[in-house]
Amino acid sequence: MDIRFDAATLTHEAGTALHPLTLSLAERRIGVIGLNGSGKTSFARLIAGLTKPSAGHVFLDGLDTVADADALRGRTGFIFQNPANQIVLPIIRDDIALGLKSLKLSKAETEAKVGAVLARLGIPHLADRRPHELSGGELQLAALAAVLVTHPQLVIFDEPTNQLDLKNRARVMDAIAGLNEQAIVISHDLALIEGFERVLVFDAGMLAFDGAATEAVSAYREIALR
Repeated sequence: MDIRFDAATLTHEAGTALHPLTLSLAERRIGVIGLNGSGKTSFARLIAGLTKPSAGHVFLDGLDTVADADALRGRTGFIFQNPANQIVLPIIRDDIALGLKSLKLSKAETEAKVGAVLARLGIPHLADRRPHELSGGELQLAALAAVLVTHPQLVIFDEPTNQLDLKNRARVMDAIAGLNEQAIVISHDLALIEGFERVLVFDAGMLAFDGAATEAVSAYREIALR
């Protein structure tokens, strides 16, 4: 997916969350790093259409995220920092199936698609579990399954390894690495974005660096430790 910001800006009562930004993105793996409050999540929410720019435009494959919102529905999936907040039904299998409701599929077709995405992520054993029974890593994977079942072109992750133990962190990292879909990953976990094709560094609502992962991490360290 081709992502283009055209002087996109986001302001609110407390100030400017994102200063005018113009850039194009098309890489398969894009990392986004920066201090808390630097504009990372605002940037991602604009791409997903969860927030409208105060000025300027954001385009996905030439479609405006505001004017063409209906045409873009389903093309982008978003995994929130606390995935438990986006799992709305009490049984994981039913929550994943919820995204397919608008397609008017038969019960058998729905079950097949849910089973396929659970198998793809290696979590068929979670199908009949309840969210409160899952670990942090399992919640991330369940939320990812609910997004992937609708076949988005782009998946955005907001701090996917936050507060995960080593085992669950590795599982989530493997899941992201194995995606066929384009992915944008916001993270303080610098090891997670190693090897990404492109990494953006935000500082005080502005793009401070845009380039390779190694140089981006160095730029971020300079900002963080100044």
